[in-house]
Amino acid sequence: MLINIIAAIYLIVHGLIHLIGFVVFWQIAEIADFSYTTTLLSGKLDIGDVGMRVLGVVWLLISVAFVIAGVAIFFSPPWWWSYTLAVTIASLIVTLLGWPDAKFGVLANIIILLFLFFGPRLGWIAQ
Repeated sequence: MLINIIAAIYLIVHGLIHLIGFVVFWQIAEIADFSYTTTLLSGKLDIGDVGMRVLGVVWLLISVAFVIAGVAIFFSPPWWWSYTLAVTIASLIVTLLGWPDAKFGVLANIIILLFLFFGPRLGWIAQ
């Protein structure tokens, strides 16, 4: 189904974008509009270099998890919906922590949540 292909691509691309958090927080590369900092929540919480590296690993794990979610849509295992919901909530948390740099990630996660909750009701996906 076309909606499955679109959703899979969206989830995989969203997951790949999560690599930005890993690359920036591990200082592997500099990416425009994403500067390295040791603070979260618009500079209100300083977690230091080690904290940012730990958070970078979380971004990496979420990246991999979204790619898995995107692939899972094609095979429709019984766990795909709840798995994708859990990954999206985790992503929403880390993007909110990275506000305002990750504001578009917050929007992307809200779109996924809307898809997960309204997709079955509209007959686009099976829950």
